[in-house]
Amino acid sequence: MAVTAQMVKELREMTGSGMMDCKKALVEADGDMDQAVEILKEKGLAKAEKKAGRIAAMGLVKTAFSEDGKTAAIVEVNSETDFVAKNDEFIGFVEGLAKLALDAESNDMDAFKAMAFEGSTVGEALTALIAKIGENMSVRRIDKASGEVLASYIHGGGNIGVIVAADGADNDENKTALKNIAMQVAAMNPQYVSRDEISEDELANIRKITLESALNDPFTLPKPILNGLLDKVGGVWSQEDVDILAEKRADKKFNFNYLPNFLSEEAKTKLAGLAIAAKMEIAENKIFKGLVEGRVSKQLKESCLLDQTYVRAEDGKQTVAQYLGTVDKDLKLTKVIRFEVGEGIEKKEENFAEEVAAQIKG
Repeated sequence: MAVTAQMVKELREMTGSGMMDCKKALVEADGDMDQAVEILKEKGLAKAEKKAGRIAAMGLVKTAFSEDGKTAAIVEVNSETDFVAKNDEFIGFVEGLAKLALDAESNDMDAFKAMAFEGSTVGEALTALIAKIGENMSVRRIDKASGEVLASYIHGGGNIGVIVAADGADNDENKTALKNIAMQVAAMNPQYVSRDEISEDELANIRKITLESALNDPFTLPKPILNGLLDKVGGVWSQEDVDILAEKRADKKFNFNYLPNFLSEEAKTKLAGLAIAAKMEIAENKIFKGLVEGRVSKQLKESCLLDQTYVRAEDGKQTVAQYLGTVDKDLKLTKVIRFEVGEGIEKKEENFAEEVAAQIKG
């Protein structure tokens, strides 16, 4: 059967594949349009597999809301370059997946990729888009939240996406407040909504890490403990470091915060070793316990959303919890989701000059 230009045009519009690819597929299929589509899918799959080893750490995050506004979904789709992330077809694909995620029964990606999407499945649509655009892509993750009132925020054109759900009155004031909180989450990246989410094991681990960190940086220890350690450095430090310490201790005006500037790296390491060796004794010190608890409290204030200082607080002190209380004392956060494009993906460092040089040599 003769292959006409109109047939090539029709197949190209159906699949988005290149003109010559469409012509070859139609010739191979002897003009059978359905078979040509299958041939292109097969070839597209081969192209997609070839690209699958390339790192896709750029991309977009998009959100979608149900018609009643009581459920919101979020999706992250990755691409190799930021250029593709600005492609209208790619953007439309991600937006479509965000809407589809509203109907997903779980966050399982295999199940999501098997869901029907625009006449095929999510996985097949992804493969076709990879073949058409020529970059590796991946549908990385989805999530959704439901509540009496919700808000979302997309930062940087799609680099970070946040959904905030809460119990409370579904009014404009509360929606605005949740939008402000979503912006806070995007900027400050809290690990928890409240301290109640932190298990005793996690809290114990935070304390352990804080304690070990303090011992490994002995110059930040309370002065009585530091001085007790410095009394033990004779015969441990080099004579030069011992002499420097004696000189600074004799100078009553000297600020010991600057002592590390005058000591060798070896002396600092050995002092940390003395602190670690005296761990049991130091850990029972009342002043040290206060230091550890203070540092733990500071960490929790930074990592727990409700404890964080509200970024738009006029007095610079109001917490997120206090801000929400001024809007509606009955407004209670129930779920917070934050997706940042490429977080946790090991990105390949590109050297453009080396790449061009390699192509020239090749």
